[in-house]
Amino acid sequence: MAHIYLTDTTLRDGNHTVSHSFSPVEAAKVAKALEDAGIDMIEVGHGDGIGGATINYGFSPYSDIDVVKAVSAVLTKAKLTVLLLPGIGLVEDLHEMKKLGVKAVRIATHVTEADISRQHIVAAKEMGFFTVGFLMMAHMASTEKLVEEALKMESYGADVVYVTDSAGALLPHEVYEKVSALRKNLKCAIGHHSHNNLGLAVANSLAAVEAGATYIDGSLSGLGAGAGNTATELVIATFKKSNIDINADLFKAMDASKDVLLPILESKHLHIQSNLDPMILGYAGVYSSFLLHARRNAKVYGLDVRDILVELGRRKAVGGQEDWIIEICNDLVKAKGQK
Repeated sequence: MAHIYLTDTTLRDGNHTVSHSFSPVEAAKVAKALEDAGIDMIEVGHGDGIGGATINYGFSPYSDIDVVKAVSAVLTKAKLTVLLLPGIGLVEDLHEMKKLGVKAVRIATHVTEADISRQHIVAAKEMGFFTVGFLMMAHMASTEKLVEEALKMESYGADVVYVTDSAGALLPHEVYEKVSALRKNLKCAIGHHSHNNLGLAVANSLAAVEAGATYIDGSLSGLGAGAGNTATELVIATFKKSNIDINADLFKAMDASKDVLLPILESKHLHIQSNLDPMILGYAGVYSSFLLHARRNAKVYGLDVRDILVELGRRKAVGGQEDWIIEICNDLVKAKGQK
């Protein structure tokens, strides 16, 4: 299976959740943690894209320029990415983003209006951006129409064209059908962006990869408009269990969410329940009642509970073997001391 590239949208789509209030300092902290976790592309800016801070879409206390500049200063590997909606963002904005170190731009239109992206995609390519065509509200067009619009974006020069489920309305078989059709008819790479309104974001992301998509979006803790996006941590765990080739590190992505993003959200009086430790149970295949015992012993032995749970899964522990945790902890401590 092809290598899959992950784009994290915490600092753009997730900005909707905090009324576009991520500060330059906060954005830089999150972006650095995402890069350390091996995320390929990190999207930054107002929730409605560059230039989106208006009376229609909601003002931000910070300018796109200041936030992008702060993030650019801390990234060395990941592609700094912005979103632009023609009519909201301008070609002039792309010139400014180029000066600030932005490497990729995603040009977004309604699924039936790809023609209005031509000027911006052509300009972005001329400026040397990695350029993505983003067909939003993909559930509102037939597969045939979607292919027709995607071909336009490809003809303008897009490096990737996305099936974007902005409403979280698509079912896995529909994602598979639409992505497959684009993969069959386009030469460029195909991407998929899911929202979790039906609780299907991870399943839809898997369906997209199975159908030939090589670019997949997520956001930490699923932060995003509506019910949120595909959770970056969950999609990494699921892809790793599926032996899908990605650069991302699961534990570091979890730490980016728990240790960096969630404290920022709490400072804004936004409390999101974290289910990261239970997620590891599913990732490792460990009986659910083991979690409390593993947490308790992690504190006693000074270990990461995730290492304990992964080792339990590796040894194929089953219900009733909770006492095995003690032996595993001793083995992990011993191995830690030998490093």
